[in-house]
Amino acid sequence: MTLKISKPLSKLLRAQKKFRRLVEASLHFKQKSRSTQRPRTIAPRPALMAVADFGSNPGRLSMKLFVPPRVGATPALVVILHGCRQTPESFEDASGFSRLASERGFVLLYPQQRETNNTQRCFNWFRPSAVARDRGEVMSIRQMIEHTCRNRGVDRSRVYIAGLSAGGALTAALLVSYPKLFAGVAIFAGMPYGAARDAVSAMRLMKSGSSRSPAEWGDFVRAVSPTQKIWPPISIWQGTGDRVVAPQNAEACVSQWLNVLKIEAATGRPQQKPWGTLTRWDGSSKTQVSLYQLKHFGHGLPVSAARSNSSRAADPYVIDAGISGPRELMRIWALKRLPE
Repeated sequence: MTLKISKPLSKLLRAQKKFRRLVEASLHFKQKSRSTQRPRTIAPRPALMAVADFGSNPGRLSMKLFVPPRVGATPALVVILHGCRQTPESFEDASGFSRLASERGFVLLYPQQRETNNTQRCFNWFRPSAVARDRGEVMSIRQMIEHTCRNRGVDRSRVYIAGLSAGGALTAALLVSYPKLFAGVAIFAGMPYGAARDAVSAMRLMKSGSSRSPAEWGDFVRAVSPTQKIWPPISIWQGTGDRVVAPQNAEACVSQWLNVLKIEAATGRPQQKPWGTLTRWDGSSKTQVSLYQLKHFGHGLPVSAARSNSSRAADPYVIDAGISGPRELMRIWALKRLPE
């Protein structure tokens, strides 16, 4: 039996074949054109330079430095302290501080913890020997700063420091020991100074916070720097969804510094933002303490995906948020773009 195909159906089949040939030809052309295109070049990551012989280095830390191709005549210095399980390279790749340094002409310093000091690469903020003035890790970082200022022509009135987690807690210790050294300080998911004296108490306080009074927190600072009257502006950052460092610790940080600065807690001016709440407390003539409370944010450095081209896949502690911590610090510290 012979199957007859109606004319309308045969026309439809011919049209389908013609359409398929056109699609195949189009795909073949696209593949050919792709193969003739030059591969896209990816800008190399800025290299952090290892610096040795910066001092006696009692804390046995490593020093990494980034100096952009173009800096100001007397550049500022920004010091960044990484958190546990991070390295300067992982933190830098994800946060993009070096790009800001290139835009604004400042020198960037990354102190680095060694696994021989702490297997999790945490700065030892909870060990009295590591945070005592002119000893341990705080002294090593002080020496790194002095070495950079001498050798890179840094404006000593524009030295800024920020730290995340254990780095944030060590940032507080550096501020307490050397308050005249810094023009601005930022503590991300850190701890108040004096919170712990060993690893066991550190872990407990990170999880649950402490019930100390503001005066008790302030006494820890006064015991180290009893005559200090002028302190740099301090910003404290905390995610309300942080399960590594409980949000109560940020409140303790605020209480500590308000007590030291003799500022009433009730004078704070809260502002609701799309990302959470910003509360500011004024000193004699400027904002002295700022608390950034990031709604539902976890444990890490907040960055804005819309304002950054860096990849954060390699560092789980640099997290997309509705605000960029690095860029906000540029605003707070008045680190402006270099003229074209």
